[in-house]
Amino acid sequence: MLQQVLVLCVGNICRSPIAEALFASRFKQSSHDVKVASAGLGALVDHPADKIAQELMIERGLDISEHRARQISSDIIFASDLILTMSSDQQKQVETIYPSTCGRVHRLGKWGRYDVPDPFQRPKLVFEQVLTLIEEGVDEWYRKLWN
Repeated sequence: MLQQVLVLCVGNICRSPIAEALFASRFKQSSHDVKVASAGLGALVDHPADKIAQELMIERGLDISEHRARQISSDIIFASDLILTMSSDQQKQVETIYPSTCGRVHRLGKWGRYDVPDPFQRPKLVFEQVLTLIEEGVDEWYRKLWN
């Protein structure tokens, strides 16, 4: 049984905080007692979530303004039952740094066979497109594992 999901991206200020909030919202609305966390492979440690990401999440009734970026660590990795990355390259990077994670690390877009591009310092339209991909990935993982 999965108890801890970790979502990873690079800076931990755009994609992974969005995915973390969407998963947490899903679990809060269900009877599943699953914790969700996020981190970055090259985190902008202690930075808040990107302003555009915050705006888009507020539009969905989710507040990520308190989020602060954190760097991936062995403690975070080993406390996680499922680790979701935004790209296949990130998946390989995690598996290379932490070989014991093989089988627990997957792409968020695994079921749709896509990577989620980084919207950092891009226009709002790009963030909206990325959010759509993240929502699809969260929905697919939720259906596969918790429905």
